[in-house]
Amino acid sequence: MTIAPPGQRLVPAAGAPATPVTPRPAPVVVALTLTLPPGVNNQYVSVGRRRVLSGPAKAFKRDTAKAVEQARRTGVVTPAVEEALRGALLGVYLTFYFETPMRRDLDGGLKIALDALCAALGLDDRAVVDLHLTKKIDPLRPRLELELETIHGWEFDRAYVWLGGEAGDEGGDGSAEDGSGDDPDFARDS
Repeated sequence: MTIAPPGQRLVPAAGAPATPVTPRPAPVVVALTLTLPPGVNNQYVSVGRRRVLSGPAKAFKRDTAKAVEQARRTGVVTPAVEEALRGALLGVYLTFYFETPMRRDLDGGLKIALDALCAALGLDDRAVVDLHLTKKIDPLRPRLELELETIHGWEFDRAYVWLGGEAGDEGGDGSAEDGSGDDPDFARDS
């Protein structure tokens, strides 16, 4: 008989012994509509030897902060939602509505949109593990519609550990420092 650890339950798999599974909470989703960010060629200007945000880029960041503040006032973004977002890996779904289909690249506003949104919500954009971009056309109302979603149960690919010596040490003595000797799942491309 297998006993599940506290907070977990057992789920039998077909032909396998029961294994403990932690129930995943429902994802937290926040949907916002923002102004369209400036294109990548209009985001920075040179001042002396430095690159700084342009006027339109600063305005977009201010507009994003105002939109997030409005969402807080209306209850779309609550303290509990913000805490859930800060403690999770994130999926971001961005739909850019442009005036014309071919004038702008889809990804030109990605970085500034993520940076502005994460700054306004106090998030680290390194927590984004799933990203979707969509390009649509609305000549009368260009905008950015976005959804930010917590992702529970995300698993990164198998971890690889460097077993060699110093960086760049290829094991020139003929030894198998690539870890292939101990791991039956190790597959070497020849």
